[in-house]
Amino acid sequence: MQTPEAFLQRLQDRLDPVDSQGSLPVRGDGDLNGAPAPTGRALRSAAVIAPLLLHDGPPRFLFTERAAHLSQHAGQVSFPGGRVDPTDLTPADAAVRELHEEVGIDPLYVDMIGRFDSYETVTGYEVQPFVGIVRPGYRLSIDPNEVALTFEAPVDFLMNPVNHERHSRTWQGRERHFYAMPWNGHYIWGATAGMLKSLYDRLYG
Repeated sequence: MQTPEAFLQRLQDRLDPVDSQGSLPVRGDGDLNGAPAPTGRALRSAAVIAPLLLHDGPPRFLFTERAAHLSQHAGQVSFPGGRVDPTDLTPADAAVRELHEEVGIDPLYVDMIGRFDSYETVTGYEVQPFVGIVRPGYRLSIDPNEVALTFEAPVDFLMNPVNHERHSRTWQGRERHFYAMPWNGHYIWGATAGMLKSLYDRLYG
């Protein structure tokens, strides 16, 4: 089992600085479908945060399950995040803002550690992923307009390649392949699982 101290040190050693300029996506939904990243499409900018919990037990990430009534990605598991708005000074600011808006975690409790490879989604976003520690004392206040629930999944499970499954389903008339990491009744898949695989490769590849 990985200790919080050891995992934090690995993140600090392997991630890019939070304020570094993000490169073009090198990962994406096309990874298992023969599509290169970047594809050359015009992409909208988005940012997510992988909220890392190091207190009260082993290291684990916090996830959201999107509300069932949403028109896009309803019910899917994701990291907190969304579009980078013109009012956001940086993508990291956008990720922290979305964390606050979606689940109520005050930015005062978030220590950003770094960023990893940008990810191109099939829906036309360039997602810039960050990792940030959420310190004890925070309170969750879920926005029901966006989020149905939150849950935590252990780093030891998510960073174990045995659990990086490959699944497929038909989308827009063609079979698409993707990573999936089912855990404790929660189906972590698609872009979120792809970013976790990217993080694993960055830390242990």
